[in-house]
Amino acid sequence: MTVPGIISDMDSCSSNDGDSDVTSSSCRERKIIVANMLPLHAKRDPETSKWRFSFDEDSIYLQLKDGFSPETEVIYVGSLKADIDASEQEEVAQKLLEDFNCVPTFLPHDLQKKFYLGFCKQQLWPLFHYMLPMCSDHGDRFDRLLWQAYVSANKIFADKVMEVINPDDDYVWVHDYHLMVLPTFLRKCFHRIKLGFFLHSPFPSSEIYRTLPVRDEILRGLLNCDLIGFHTFDYARHFLSCCSRMLGLDYESKRGHIGLDYFGRTVFIKILPVGVHMGRLESVLNLPSTASKVKEIQKQFEGKKLILGIDDMDIFKGISLKLLAVEQLLQQHPSLQGKIVLVQIVNPARGSGKDVQEAKKETYLTAEKINEVYGSPNYQPVILIDRPVPRYEKSAYYALAECCIVNAVRDGMNLVPYKYIVCRQGAPCMDEALGIKSDSPRTSMLVVSEFIGCSPSLSGAIRVNPWDIDAVAEALNTAITMPESEKQLRHEKHYRYVSTHDVAYWAHSFAQDLDRACQDHYSKRCWGIGLGLGFRVVSLSPSFRRLGIDHIVSAYKRTSRRAIFLDYDGTVVPEASIVKTPSPEVISILKTLSNDPKNTVFIVSGRGRTSLGDWLAPCEKLGIAAEHGYFLRWSKDSEWETSPVGADLEWKKIVEPVMSLYREATDGSSIETKESALVWHHQDADPDFGSCQAKELLDHLENVLANEPAVVKRGQHIVEVKPQGVSKGLVAEKVLLRMVNGGKPPDFVMCVGDDKSDEDMFESILTSVSDPSLPVAPEIFACTVGRKPSKAKYYLDDTADVLKLLQGLATATIAKPRCLPEIQVSFESTD
Repeated sequence: MTVPGIISDMDSCSSNDGDSDVTSSSCRERKIIVANMLPLHAKRDPETSKWRFSFDEDSIYLQLKDGFSPETEVIYVGSLKADIDASEQEEVAQKLLEDFNCVPTFLPHDLQKKFYLGFCKQQLWPLFHYMLPMCSDHGDRFDRLLWQAYVSANKIFADKVMEVINPDDDYVWVHDYHLMVLPTFLRKCFHRIKLGFFLHSPFPSSEIYRTLPVRDEILRGLLNCDLIGFHTFDYARHFLSCCSRMLGLDYESKRGHIGLDYFGRTVFIKILPVGVHMGRLESVLNLPSTASKVKEIQKQFEGKKLILGIDDMDIFKGISLKLLAVEQLLQQHPSLQGKIVLVQIVNPARGSGKDVQEAKKETYLTAEKINEVYGSPNYQPVILIDRPVPRYEKSAYYALAECCIVNAVRDGMNLVPYKYIVCRQGAPCMDEALGIKSDSPRTSMLVVSEFIGCSPSLSGAIRVNPWDIDAVAEALNTAITMPESEKQLRHEKHYRYVSTHDVAYWAHSFAQDLDRACQDHYSKRCWGIGLGLGFRVVSLSPSFRRLGIDHIVSAYKRTSRRAIFLDYDGTVVPEASIVKTPSPEVISILKTLSNDPKNTVFIVSGRGRTSLGDWLAPCEKLGIAAEHGYFLRWSKDSEWETSPVGADLEWKKIVEPVMSLYREATDGSSIETKESALVWHHQDADPDFGSCQAKELLDHLENVLANEPAVVKRGQHIVEVKPQGVSKGLVAEKVLLRMVNGGKPPDFVMCVGDDKSDEDMFESILTSVSDPSLPVAPEIFACTVGRKPSKAKYYLDDTADVLKLLQGLATATIAKPRCLPEIQVSFESTD
């Protein structure tokens, strides 16, 4: 049984490697567009009672087809805007697939209500627009049942995609906040699916988003995509900050593309605002009905300057704030009374609830008040049009408006300014209706809120803080009194941008980046991990595999000159453990292995020699390389040797005051002082600030140490300065070289570690043992801890797995006293 809100094991497909029984009927490229609503109109024929469908020409999902090649087949998956009876659903689904390439989801009525009106509109939508349910009268609190409905609806959408997809070839493009966990279901079934997502709403800052109880599930859902698109850098930055703070993921820019490493997969971030469909707008401008309406409106407002607002009726569009700004404008500039009119077209609300009703009531009361104070029998400064307004009528208002104002307090994109600019540019029929020449200069003025997605791309607009009534009023005054020449320059700049960055450009650019993001899909091995909505795919090198105990024990038994290198923290002792001393089990295993005369065993760690020497004292024959090899000791009986290449540590006097400066400036950071190195830790600092400070410190130290024998390296939450020529890789290289020079060339080399510094060892042993002077190539086992990209060929999941493997080797060891002379390791050069 599948519980709502949970991914059951039955949901996983039998073909997790991306294979499928579904085959494409042709070799045409296919793109599957998944959105909450299909780009269709549906109505029942009154005569035949049959359903009649037609494309919604204004739907952005239909318009984006223009960005694809003509040969591309586009399939749509989504819900219908009409309720279809269960008895008719099969017939309707067949008709939609055959005639429109659409796959309807047919959500049950109760589920649709909880999914869309419940979780989407009452919880996600307010949160993504920065509204928190601080009390029961101010938004709805999180409801687990609504969340389960959201997950169940996403699962139904995923099932419909799976019915039509050819996973090896098709591209899937998911749209908006309604379907943010859908990628998890698709990725679980097809590990190599080509999957993109675009968010059409804002993405809130981490301080807001982190209040969502299911924050991790939604983030992981998005991260199961190959490409995630946002309208603005602000929205992308907020998403990346959430990934960093809540999931511990870092991002970097790769040749201009922002990428997140997510379990070996690179998830790319796309920043590009959507555009308008130029042809669609221009065709409406050329309609006779539009020309007729223009003449009517022109006559109605003759001698007056028209200011236009077109907004949905919801609490985030700032309609009442806009009206207050107009009131302020009329009060501060009495000369404008009787000369300006704000026409506010109110689109029907997309949601329902008390908030919408209150916003509507406030809007009407404010408009009535302004008209009473500043109006007259023949003049109304504010005209509210609260009815369905046809496209041609809106275009006529756009074409005649001296200024367009979008005053939303928070909005994802808002294409009203773009449509206004295109309509002000005109068209042949429109020019004829207005009685102007086709080559006459065009003007437009925009007043836009700085909190909407299109604001950054409209550099010629007057940007305002919608909450600052005085500033908005002054902006409106500036817009309508600006010289014609400047209005013309601003219009030309905007029209150039809008006409070249249309919806086709946006879709083509996204598809191009999605193709680039999926290029490496078949060059790596993939497998799924995690349960439920925590599912993700690990993607690693084809040669990378789990190290089997039987496999390595077999090689161990048939060899007699073995070199074993082990990291300490995160390898033999858990990284997260507060107690850093080795357990009795670890001591027993290391003692057994190091006592075997056939073995040369080393602990190679970044820790100091004192603590390592004390903790590992019972293992008398164990070699220790402390502080990444700056100090080295063959056994407990031998003296510590110091690397001669790092003898000059005067640079520490330069580094310490610089690190102290950053420690004091970064709350939660600390400095670790080693004999040969200094380390600045920021794991307890604010993630964003700590990371920013680490970059600054790295740059600062590299500058001041330019002529010093020291290197600066950045690791996981650290910045470390250590002597040049000291690394774990050099330790492995020196030990293996001494074995060769001592007449005991290794025939078995094992190296296990978990962090970046251990990658040096993996690289070093692979280089050292490829020396042609070796009589026989040894068996090499370079193994990283955790499934992650590495130079190692093998992996183990955690320290528990490492200990099982070492115990297996210890069991295979024949314990007896050493009868061979010890190999002395020195850092002095050999002839």
